[in-house]
Amino acid sequence: MTLQTVILAAGMGSRLGRSLPKPLTELSDGRSIMRQQHDNIRAAFGDDAGITAVVGYRAETIIEAFPHADYVHNERYDQTNTSKSLLRALQATGRGGVLWMNGDVVFDPRVLGRAIDYIERDQSFVTVNTAKVSDEEVKYTVGAEGYIKELSKTVVGGIGEAVGINYISRRDRRAFMTQLGRVDDQDYFERGLELAIIENGLLLEPLDISDLYAVEVDFAEDLVRANQFI
Repeated sequence: MTLQTVILAAGMGSRLGRSLPKPLTELSDGRSIMRQQHDNIRAAFGDDAGITAVVGYRAETIIEAFPHADYVHNERYDQTNTSKSLLRALQATGRGGVLWMNGDVVFDPRVLGRAIDYIERDQSFVTVNTAKVSDEEVKYTVGAEGYIKELSKTVVGGIGEAVGINYISRRDRRAFMTQLGRVDDQDYFERGLELAIIENGLLLEPLDISDLYAVEVDFAEDLVRANQFI
């Protein structure tokens, strides 16, 4: 399967307290967070899968570590959030469906294996964990037909958390890009998805990976937890 993938790696990651970009944080098995993402992408989709990283903070360190990937630069990385980084990547990656992930997610390789069926059907999705619902995380609700209805950190009565690995289909891509262009600079990309649901009728499925591990590394304790799975 040939697939275009995007890794969002432009941010400073200051909460983790490291000088390097957070995706270059070393895990207990000796790989960086981004290396395990590359490995997982290749294992699921083969060597032909395109990998584009959005870089900003200390971009040269990521480019040096992964010289064979493609890169999009967000020079305003310190003034914008993931919505604008993702928009830049989508503008640079053709017209097909795109799988993207936050550059700080350590996850079970089987997550992408589970996503293959959705991608082959060209079905937009957000991976979710229903095992816990934390106030500070992006939460979601679903409508009567099972598609995602609300998706943000402010959702009340959320039934799970978004994990940070997502797919937008070819048919939904243009509407999503339009919404990413509309949202505020400090909005997360989830705001663009939510607006596309409301205004464009985007049918976004939740892909439940609650039985697999996926850890978004924001703080030192998250890194400890991630290393327990590696």
